[in-house]
Amino acid sequence: MKRFVEGVARDQGGLFPAHLEDFVDEDNPVRAVDAFVDKLDLRALGFEAVDPSATGRPGYHPGVLLKLYIYGYLNAVPSSRRLEREAGRNVELMWLTERLAPDHKTIADFRKDHGAAIQQACAQFVMLCRELGLFSKAIVAVDGSKFKAVNSRDNNFTTNKVEKRIEQTEVHIARYLTALERADRQGGEIAEEKTPRLKEKIERLRQRVEDLRAMGEALKAAPGGQVSLTDPDARAMSSRGKGTDVVGYNVQLAVDAEHHLILAHEVTNIGNDRAQLVSMGEKARDASGHASITVLADRGYYSGDQIVACDGTGVEPIVPKTETSGGALRGRFTIQDFIYDHEHDRYTCPAGQILTQAKKRSTRGPDPDFVRYRNLEACGACPLKSRCTAERFQQIRRWKHDDVLDAMQRRLERMPKAMTIRRRTVEHPFGTIKAWMGATHFLTRTLPKVKTEMSLQVLAYNLKRMMALFGVAPLIKAIAA
Repeated sequence: MKRFVEGVARDQGGLFPAHLEDFVDEDNPVRAVDAFVDKLDLRALGFEAVDPSATGRPGYHPGVLLKLYIYGYLNAVPSSRRLEREAGRNVELMWLTERLAPDHKTIADFRKDHGAAIQQACAQFVMLCRELGLFSKAIVAVDGSKFKAVNSRDNNFTTNKVEKRIEQTEVHIARYLTALERADRQGGEIAEEKTPRLKEKIERLRQRVEDLRAMGEALKAAPGGQVSLTDPDARAMSSRGKGTDVVGYNVQLAVDAEHHLILAHEVTNIGNDRAQLVSMGEKARDASGHASITVLADRGYYSGDQIVACDGTGVEPIVPKTETSGGALRGRFTIQDFIYDHEHDRYTCPAGQILTQAKKRSTRGPDPDFVRYRNLEACGACPLKSRCTAERFQQIRRWKHDDVLDAMQRRLERMPKAMTIRRRTVEHPFGTIKAWMGATHFLTRTLPKVKTEMSLQVLAYNLKRMMALFGVAPLIKAIAA
């Protein structure tokens, strides 16, 4: 007969009762959570009820609820109801909260009422990482990703979507009317059975059309031309894959390239990244403590105005230029084939001819910020003209801030692996956090609450990353120092 490891009988008592301390070893992550929150100045961060009231029913200290939430997001238990259950049965949480088990309403209200303070606590952990000298390379990768909101596609409306739904509903009404006429012609018991049911469906669909038309009128005054019924701040956002559009938020992350810690984050309901480079670059620079940082971003961030706005601010972006011309696929020359000579202010075309600056007729022209370069004499007899332009001569337009864009291009050429570094740095945190959040992603509604929830996710990610880098015991020592 095989032998097995025997357990302890459930009804057997012990001579000495067990202590909670015995169940939480020295390397348990819960100890790092406890040390971090105890070190925070909760009053300075903006948490309410730090000092107990002299009257009324005693409340929970905000530090207890903050520990509860950090532990929850660290272990993929973000729901207030699940945290309520875990606080009553999880030994680690019993140790962390000293056997306190708040109800789910108290837990949920804490996150709702202390959004700004929770975001400040997340920033404090980034400050701790900076004090430990973890941002020494001053290279940051920036990217955005779409996160689902608590709002289905059916409860999000745009003008085009409303028009299509009205058209589809009217097709259904016509089909049911045809079925109603057919039933009337048949007569008898079949007609008596089908007619009331068909009329009910037709009436319901006609009411649906009226509701959709009313929604169409409401869309005219809606911000962004969208209406979301469940989460009013959520927006329908396109993604790369066909049919994979989501109703949600655009989350921006700035991640340190050395230790892959999240320096800064932001949540917006703008579906593209075009206008986020300056904001995320400045936040990452301030968080890193460096006077100047290099920011790596993909083509989705390429915007001349944004890149120029970064110039002189200590944010040096490296963003590949978006190729919008299809001329190269047709065997034609593109702007990249024309080499600019900054010293002599001229272009050299693929045929070796010099294009010089054309005289300006007026400063009030259609493009006062652009300068034109051309060579009228050389273009007429050029053997490569068929690959260059269909016009009488080629004309190159140069923006007055193209020197800034050229300088960024030279930085990219000096760092050929920049986009590889960007990809392996910033895409891992997105994948990890989405895996923690599950298929539903955000649990809260409206932009301010979603920002708070994202701050808790970022704090949990950074905390877990630090424990992986240093270990729990050294991290606790660093927090206490």
